[in-house]
Amino acid sequence: MMGPVVRHAVVAAAFLFGSSAAFAENRVALVIGQSAYKAVTPLPNPANDARAMAAMLTDAGFDVQSASDLSQNDLRAKLSEFAATVAAKGPDTTSLVFYAGHGVQVDGENYLMPVDIDPKREIDVTLQAVRLNDILNTLNALPSKSRIILLDACRNNPFPAISKAPRGLAHVDVKFGAPGTLLSFSTAPGAEAEDGSGTNSPYTTALLKAGREPGIPIEEAFKKVRLAVNLATEGRQTPWESSSLVSDFRFFAASAEIKPPAGEAKPLEAKADVEVAARSGGAADDARTSVKKRSADEWKTELKGKPIQQAHDAIVFDGSVEAYEAFVSLYAAPPFGPEARDWLDRHYRMVAWNIAVITNTVASYETFLARYSDSEQAVTARSMIERVRNKPVPGAAAPTNIAALTSASAPTCPCSAPPAAPASKKAEKPAKADVQKKRVDRTRPRREMIEEEEIVVRRPPAVYYAPPPRIYGGGGYGGGYSRGGYGGGYNSRY
Repeated sequence: MMGPVVRHAVVAAAFLFGSSAAFAENRVALVIGQSAYKAVTPLPNPANDARAMAAMLTDAGFDVQSASDLSQNDLRAKLSEFAATVAAKGPDTTSLVFYAGHGVQVDGENYLMPVDIDPKREIDVTLQAVRLNDILNTLNALPSKSRIILLDACRNNPFPAISKAPRGLAHVDVKFGAPGTLLSFSTAPGAEAEDGSGTNSPYTTALLKAGREPGIPIEEAFKKVRLAVNLATEGRQTPWESSSLVSDFRFFAASAEIKPPAGEAKPLEAKADVEVAARSGGAADDARTSVKKRSADEWKTELKGKPIQQAHDAIVFDGSVEAYEAFVSLYAAPPFGPEARDWLDRHYRMVAWNIAVITNTVASYETFLARYSDSEQAVTARSMIERVRNKPVPGAAAPTNIAALTSASAPTCPCSAPPAAPASKKAEKPAKADVQKKRVDRTRPRREMIEEEEIVVRRPPAVYYAPPPRIYGGGGYGGGYSRGGYGGGYNSRY
């Protein structure tokens, strides 16, 4: 019989051997923790969160670049350096960015905040912070296998000058971008996350636990993170993610090749599976065996008759709109009924706001205001209406004053005189009587007919050979740049 020491050694060896498959691809990660903010109260946990995540990702086979307490310039430089690393690794690369610190939304866009930021008005954030869509667009432009962005950045907004900015982060749907991206927020769009009273935030604590489970697909890992954070914060915080991944990703490879002795559970995995399955009514098993999305009616059938706690945990684990819709139609009792209704109402509002920002027209903002006139985004929506109305229309030109071009003040030399305008074909069309006369007059000599014709000679315009004017600009060829991006992007709005 295998002794306990030998048994654990075999299991450990199997874990390492199984994990080697996960390390076969190129894995690079950028881990950033922003704690030491200068203009506001420092955050205790982001630096701790970054260190713990860097350790886990290193164990998972990532080449990790770590940085903490970055200024504006340093944050941009670090992101540029990381993009260069991803580009050098080639198309078979999984890139991951973990960011812990402050983040805010301005005009429906999300920004990550450097530690030296000190905005005096909302618009200052667009100049002093780093736009999330710029990070997504940069990583999407590089040939890679998968892109994973993890943001523990939905904490409260501590900057007094922008205290009226909407809470949390704006909705982003990565399905509008290139396939192969997963974006995770530490709480739902429009909500605030907690820094936590322990060493790590609730989000990072749950992610460290779920991420280290061998063989667990990343989508299931975040289902477990979602339920764990919701339970730990008593419903105040529910993580959210959007995924367009097209290939399987697991932080650690499965170790199921070596079966433990009878009666002994698999290391690290069984306890978590039992715990989550018990709370979610078996949803953990469903996540592994079924990819079919259930309708609200199917969820009603699934949830009907279950204890409210179990039904609640099942819908949080799943995280779909359909699950929440079914729950609120069946369970109204507090605390779970109001909690689910609040989540659903916020989700509808943030999606509607995202659509208004992407469309970026007077009509899109007015449509949003018709439904959410008292929301946090209403002030911004009214401001955006005025901006859109005052935005110059590309290609529009002022009407030309022909009289001014031919006034007495204009040059009168022959070289500048405009050529005679050609007569309209309509005006040249003769009347019927003239046609008859012309036919009779054809009997005249050909020379006479030619002499009567008016011949107008037009010379081609002069060609000047000179070098084209030099165009100076930033942000791309010709100085133009596009502000488009994932859900919340727009083009040259300002």
